[in-house]
Amino acid sequence: MPRYALKVEYQGAPFAGWQRQKDQPSVQGAIEAALARLEPGPHTIAAAGRTDAGVHALGQVAHCDMTKDWEPFRLNEALNYHLKPAPVTILAVARVEDDWHARFSAIERQYLFRILTRRAPATHDLGQVWQVGRALDVGAMQAGAEQLIGRHDFTTFRSAICQAASPVKTLDELRVEAVQGFSGPEVHFNVRARSFLHNQVRSFVGTLERVGAGSWSPQDVGAALAARDRSACGPVCPPQGLYLARVGYPQDPFAS
Repeated sequence: MPRYALKVEYQGAPFAGWQRQKDQPSVQGAIEAALARLEPGPHTIAAAGRTDAGVHALGQVAHCDMTKDWEPFRLNEALNYHLKPAPVTILAVARVEDDWHARFSAIERQYLFRILTRRAPATHDLGQVWQVGRALDVGAMQAGAEQLIGRHDFTTFRSAICQAASPVKTLDELRVEAVQGFSGPEVHFNVRARSFLHNQVRSFVGTLERVGAGSWSPQDVGAALAARDRSACGPVCPPQGLYLARVGYPQDPFAS
């Protein structure tokens, strides 16, 4: 059966997350339903990572197996037609080897988190950002972020329901920058690692926002990390500003 890699963009607000749910809409369910319109199902697709309810994607990657040998462009167009009106778009389709796997072949994931820092309520970006009604100290947040980079036991920043075998992960990048967005000033968090614990990025951002607001010092972030205690974490921020931005592979299946 031919295997295809899919690059997927979606808005997370209408969904209970990526993973198929019995009684709730999911991104996986929407794509599998579209595939069933093209070939008799059932279809089961695998993704590079499972995003939570309300989390978005700019470059999620999944793979599917088909019976027919589809030309990638035609499969891309057909899926987008049948996905309407769901806020899910297939950006690219590529034929891959039979043993290629969207999750297990990946070597890194990159997330973006957006905070909109203005007092007036968001309109165009409603549901796409976490809105904080005050300016944040980006320099202080970056100083706190630097204490998290590297290989650590991230128990403090791990959800209680996380199913990962170990809390030890290597964080390759956590960059905080001020950006002038369409709706006003934003703070962006660019986070990159091979893999993440459940709620790890949202725990980072919620904690660093406390630093930016002046409630925590940058050194408090290092102390929280060293505590290896979930109760030492700052508030976990809401999901709507989080985007799975990119998934990296040894060879980009969509490069050609």
